[in-house]
Amino acid sequence: MKKVLITASLTLSLFAAIGAGGVYSGVINVGADSPHEGWVYALLDTARTRSVERYASDIEIPDLQGEALITAGAGNYAAMCTSCHLAPGMSETELSQGLYPQPPNFWQTGVNDNPAENFWIIKHGIKASGMPAWGKSMQDDYIWQMVAFMDELPGMSPQRYQTLVASSAGHQHGEGETSSDHHASNAGDSHHEAMTDTVRQAQDTDSVGISADGHDETTNEAHHEEVADVASAQENAAVGSEGHHDEAPARDLHSQEPHEHANGH
Repeated sequence: MKKVLITASLTLSLFAAIGAGGVYSGVINVGADSPHEGWVYALLDTARTRSVERYASDIEIPDLQGEALITAGAGNYAAMCTSCHLAPGMSETELSQGLYPQPPNFWQTGVNDNPAENFWIIKHGIKASGMPAWGKSMQDDYIWQMVAFMDELPGMSPQRYQTLVASSAGHQHGEGETSSDHHASNAGDSHHEAMTDTVRQAQDTDSVGISADGHDETTNEAHHEEVADVASAQENAAVGSEGHHDEAPARDLHSQEPHEHANGH
């Protein structure tokens, strides 16, 4: 028995030494464009899933029914979530493509069917994933509004989404925002400007006549109109939220120079 314990101890020590050597040697690629090995991803995904399940298990879920609740959540979702998680009728953004793990597109893939877990994730965020802890600046009531909206989001039509955003009060935190917040008003970096940049990027791509998946110009013209409708709804929400905070209004989609990279996009 003693021999078995010694052997097991030496084996564990060997693996620990190999792991430490890999970490300190710098051989592990931490670049976001280099995916985890399958077993590493599975390990981290399991840890995330089990952690959220545990910490959200005691959360009491309020009544999430009602159009007013869903509409209010739509305004904050449009302002805070679309750059990563997108929205009905919205094209991929630089953030949604560049983050790893890639943020889920809730409109297409659906959301967790446990509202308590969705609340916990929005409030506390997920470490090293790009998901912020919005609870640092948002009161719980506003987070629940977003949860209510997200329950309705999968499969939602662009028209329905536009209507909800346009009818909402826009971006509001219940006085949870500060001047140093990511969403605070500052030159060229308000959250409304980020939204219009995202939509303009999609429009610039469409104007070339060829989309990312090879659709022809006729198809892209229809998509262009749909994205423009989403942009209009988001701008209306931005105007409607002036009574809640002093953020700068969204920029005119056609008054700025196109957003271009070296590859022309």
